[in-house]
Amino acid sequence: MTMDIRQVETFQAVMTYGTTARAAEVLGLSQPAVSKAISALERSIEFKLFDRHKGRLVPTAEGQLYFREVQAAFVGIAKLRSAAARIRNYGSGDIRVACRSALSTSFVPTAVSAFKKKAPGVAITLHVASSSTIRDMVAADQIDIALVADEVDVSGVEAVTFNDAPAVVALPPEHPLAARDVIAPSDLHDIDFITLAPEDTTRRAVEALFAKHNVTPKVVAETSYSATICALALGGAGCGIVHPFATVGFVERGLVTRPMVPSVLIRTLLLFPPRQKSELVKLMQDCFKEQNEREARSKQPLG
Repeated sequence: MTMDIRQVETFQAVMTYGTTARAAEVLGLSQPAVSKAISALERSIEFKLFDRHKGRLVPTAEGQLYFREVQAAFVGIAKLRSAAARIRNYGSGDIRVACRSALSTSFVPTAVSAFKKKAPGVAITLHVASSSTIRDMVAADQIDIALVADEVDVSGVEAVTFNDAPAVVALPPEHPLAARDVIAPSDLHDIDFITLAPEDTTRRAVEALFAKHNVTPKVVAETSYSATICALALGGAGCGIVHPFATVGFVERGLVTRPMVPSVLIRTLLLFPPRQKSELVKLMQDCFKEQNEREARSKQPLG
């Protein structure tokens, strides 16, 4: 059985507009051409779509059932046409973005918002996960562009350094150290401290700094996310060392942040699958770069 898509479109028009005359007008065909297309479609599918009654086409029960399937199919065709238009304009109809938690509260959402203004018809999927999980997703071609910590294995992916940000100390509003302009490692000795997970490179760098200065904070909690450290510090649980981007939204609610000297740099990598970048991916990369530059101009502690 072979079906001509034009015949199916003609059937849909007759069902939608109720008469062959109106369908012919919408399709830009003659009324006899519409009737001929319907007859040809009936022969190809081998059942009647309409009963002929006093010069009018009345849908059969089979015709009604077939119309439901046609409607569903044409929704899919409309989506394909929309996707083709996006691909024609941008190289792809969607983009899959991922980032570590510290960048998910402000930096990446702001950059994604800027991207949406430049490519309003593009669908965006944003994943927030650990850097190692994101790296595996990029290697499996499940993510188009990602921002991760430099702790990840970069084999099997394309990786470039995005920025180096000096970590900051997150403090409860009434903490004694909040009166300081700068925090030294020795200031954190025997202080209630919230630390990152053992596999985090920032934690390892902080521990190396503490060891060098013979500092032993009192660890009260451990978490994988800088944002969680900020939330705990804001609640008075202790202080912690975090990526500056993670403090956005918490500072406005009262969290105190101070630079630490000597500083711990947190390096962020930009990851891509090992294939040619689409125009959408290049556009998102530009939006990340522009947001980084905006942060630098506003004197955020970025490298």
